[in-house]
Amino acid sequence: IARYLLKTLDGIDRPAIATQLPNAKGGATTVLDLGANVDCTAEHLLQFALMGSALVSATGGHDPTVGLLNVGEEVIKGSEVIKQAGILLRDAADAGDLNFYGNVEGDDIFKGTTDIVVCDGFVGNVALKASEGLATMISGFIREEFSRNIVTKMAAIVAYPVLSAFKKRVDHRRYNGAALMGLRGLVFKSHGSADAFAFEQALCRAYDAAHHNLLGNVRDRIEHARHLLVPQGSTSDFKNIPTL
Repeated sequence: IARYLLKTLDGIDRPAIATQLPNAKGGATTVLDLGANVDCTAEHLLQFALMGSALVSATGGHDPTVGLLNVGEEVIKGSEVIKQAGILLRDAADAGDLNFYGNVEGDDIFKGTTDIVVCDGFVGNVALKASEGLATMISGFIREEFSRNIVTKMAAIVAYPVLSAFKKRVDHRRYNGAALMGLRGLVFKSHGSADAFAFEQALCRAYDAAHHNLLGNVRDRIEHARHLLVPQGSTSDFKNIPTL
């Protein structure tokens, strides 16, 4: 609905869903797309990288690193779309449009290897749901083991401060609020099962984006990388579209 009401920014073909996932460095990795676009071209992935860079730099105040999700770090690996996207991202990095790290793998999301991980919506959604399922399973295992008998229950009491800190660190509510990037307005999506605390996090993310002029940051990056966003040989009149 938001796409049809607000329309996409000039230079953006499709909006992308971006959210943060906790990483081992104590921070968060921004991942996009997480399900808005199942099939993507190399140019779409470049657009996602530019929008993700705008989001993180606007709210984080630094030049974020971008990783392209692949089946290996080597440039020769991956589908033709991924290989072509790698070329575009390296060209964008050479032009100073973004800070491209290179190819990353699934575990790099949680290692915190890069600030941003770019992928198509199919892969991103699978990665997100798999991580949510794994977190739920591990939490269930811990709960089962500590409730087996009187000894394990006493151990749980002793370990409570550690368990409480661990729970807070991986609490998915802290990362609630996915941004729908690429529209002519700010749109943040909250999880349907969000409680008051989780909904507050989504509101805070939306406020931070507005306060730090996220839309202006996205427009600036798209404008600067305009020459890379039209495939060679294209007859698109994109270059003649005025910037908002």
